[in-house]
Order: sequence, then C-alpha cells, then structure tokens
Amino acid sequence: MTQRVELATVLDRFSVDEIVTAYAVAVDDGDWEGYRGLFAPKGRADYRSAGGIEGDAVEVAAWLAQSLDLFAMRQHLIVNRRVRFGILEQDTGDTAEVRADYVNPMRFTGQDGDSTAPDLVCGGRYAFGLLRTGDGWRLRQVVVQEKWRRAPRPRHAPAAT
Repeated sequence: MTQRVELATVLDRFSVDEIVTAYAVAVDDGDWEGYRGLFAPKGRADYRSAGGIEGDAVEVAAWLAQSLDLFAMRQHLIVNRRVRFGILEQDTGDTAEVRADYVNPMRFTGQDGDSTAPDLVCGGRYAFGLLRTGDGWRLRQVVVQEKWRRAPRPRHAPAAT
C-alpha cells in the first residue's frame, strides 16, 4: 500500500468509528432526529433479538423512542470494534462492516431511593453495515444480536403473619 492509500484508510476508520459512537450517543440521549440522520436512504435496523422490531430508520426510531422512555438512564458501551472495508461485491472501498460488542446498563424511570445502580443490563454484538454517501459514511444496516440480559429480580411480597 502507498502512504496515500494507508492515510485514506485511517481517515475512513475514524469516520466509521464516529458513526458508531454517534449511534450510541443518539440512542442514550434520546436524540431520535440525530439517530435517523445517521442512516443512508433505505437504511434499516433490526432489534428483533432483543425483543424489538425490524424496519427503516424512521419506524425504528419511533419504536425506540416509545420503548426507551421507560428508562431514565441508559448507556451503551460499544467495544471490540472490528472494521472491514469493501465487503460488497464489486466494491471500491465505499462500504464497511463493523462488528462490535456492547454492554447496555439502564435504569427505570421513577425508581425510588438513592441508588443509581442499573435495573436492567444487557449485552451482545452489533453488526453495522455502512455506506459512503455524498454526506459521508452512513448506516445502511444495524443488526442487534442480544446474547444475555440481567433483569430485575421480582420483589416478593412480605410473608403473611
């Protein structure tokens, strides 16, 4: 590789990483306009493995807004990012695939007490498909593969006396 090609690849990696980070921030902050803006035209997301829906960015953003309203605190930690460029047939470097693991602690809205501990924690792997557009890198596909979930334990009623 020439230095020019290597530099372009590094810049693309930074840009792709920025989209993945912007995705996590948009979901955590409830910025649904920002979320939709991360997607290419016809971009889709699939949250079915986590009990959600699959659809275009507009449909999924509306579903996320409603579903995540239950949680006052949410924080996506997206790690172990593996980026591969040019994954589609006949590609010239304008597509990318990112596989990344995530941990997502969340706290229900309206919890009493001083605890800031999360009520629900889940983890798994994202598969992000990206496309270089006239506006820069955009998501063409997001697939969530939830692998585990730790939900709140049911509270037992006090024993009758």
